[in-house]
Amino acid sequence: MRGIDTQVRQIRRRVFKEIANLAYTSENLKDDAEELPYKIVGAQAPAYRDSIYRERAVVTERIRMAMGLSLRPENVPVHLTQGLDESDIDQKYYEPPLVQVIPSACNACPVNRYIVTDKCMGCMAHPCREVCPKEAVSMINGKSHIDPEKCIRCGKCKAICPYDAISHQVRPCALACGVGAIESDDQGRAVINEEKCVSCGQCMVNCPFGAIADKSQIFQLIRAIQSGKKIIAQVAPAFVGQFGPGVTPDMLKTALKQLGFADVYETAIGADIGAAAEAEHYVHAVATGELPFLLTSCCPSWSMLAKKFFPETIDNISHALTPMVATARRIKAEHPEARVVFIGPCASKKLEASRKSVRSDVDFVITFEELAGMFDAKGIELKGVRAEDKLEDATGAGRGYGVAGGVASAIEACIREYYPDVEVNIEHAESLAECRKMLMLAKAGKKNGCLIEGMACPGGCIAGAGTNIAIPQAMKEVNAFKSAAEKRIPDISAAEEEKALMNK
Repeated sequence: MRGIDTQVRQIRRRVFKEIANLAYTSENLKDDAEELPYKIVGAQAPAYRDSIYRERAVVTERIRMAMGLSLRPENVPVHLTQGLDESDIDQKYYEPPLVQVIPSACNACPVNRYIVTDKCMGCMAHPCREVCPKEAVSMINGKSHIDPEKCIRCGKCKAICPYDAISHQVRPCALACGVGAIESDDQGRAVINEEKCVSCGQCMVNCPFGAIADKSQIFQLIRAIQSGKKIIAQVAPAFVGQFGPGVTPDMLKTALKQLGFADVYETAIGADIGAAAEAEHYVHAVATGELPFLLTSCCPSWSMLAKKFFPETIDNISHALTPMVATARRIKAEHPEARVVFIGPCASKKLEASRKSVRSDVDFVITFEELAGMFDAKGIELKGVRAEDKLEDATGAGRGYGVAGGVASAIEACIREYYPDVEVNIEHAESLAECRKMLMLAKAGKKNGCLIEGMACPGGCIAGAGTNIAIPQAMKEVNAFKSAAEKRIPDISAAEEEKALMNK
């Protein structure tokens, strides 16, 4: 649904805008926050649910999460603004769980069932009945009927129906989750099993009811800017095109400075550093037989997947700094007094920044979608911004990290350029389901000698949970920006910088 201006997207964008407005203009924070659900959901007929009261209940929980607070319990009276004082600060790390299902928003969709639709023609052959191994299909009033008590959901009836009259209904959030983290509560509503979840956010963007949300730091980020502290932004490689057609990288940099950021860097700088470092790692470890294979480390959900479900592969995960961390350390080496915000497409980067080993490097993480809310609140129309700055920090290799396959191809290009005698084998997987298959093959010894890139989101970072535009358009924009880079790949000396940054 990315790139489509659905009501789910509209309400998310509105909430981010209003939370930013609170930070920018409110003189009575608690009262203004209490008023927000009524401001967003008026007294007219409900727009998309059965009542305005339910709509307000959902918006209330969205407001809390956008302020960095957790959902309220359903069985205990908790005020909308409870805990608000603790969030009215200029520094706050995400508290797990990061991604949550809003119970009042969940439609309790069917988990997994086959039903006969009105397209059934009641044909004489009724092959659906003949292929059913459990005799769950019968003819009632001349039409096929599936007994849910007998059905084992094998799908044979659907596959054989000549009219495509049998529908397989699966929860969209569960279908998007490649680790089986979506389960059900006692009322049939979706819940997230935190033991399995890797915080990719794909459930969030695939729920057509907007019942899943993640926490935000936009309020605290604005407070930090207002405090007068030096805040420097780094923008992930997937940023190109995310803020509308015709909005160039240079225009975005200027607009970010209008928001109050002291400077703007490309996160692709850190990607360049990582590409050189991982090329060296592959040559010295995998090519020599010291390691059977090497897993890239830039996607946090991919790394979490390996650590949670395939712990025996932990030693094969690259130790290179992720692009976000490498860029943050570069920034703080040049500006020791600055705070750093990572602006990207990704939900799981929020948790990466909350790790104790990363907290001193990255102070805030917001998504492109959240940043759009800040622009809305400030009334900044990016199409009308006159570019006064240049954003030209990185090579084409680093800029390509935003698209699936781009990480592996950047590392491969470095190996072929600087280690021409080393043979390199590249594999990449996108989506958690495909990543699991890849790790199973690697575990079984089927991928020895390979450099393996994993991306939790299908399409890569351009398909992250915090993006604004359709994936094909994003891919086109990123590839064009990659081609416009002055240099194709980083100098091999970047690997030495990575070692220096590792010690900071």
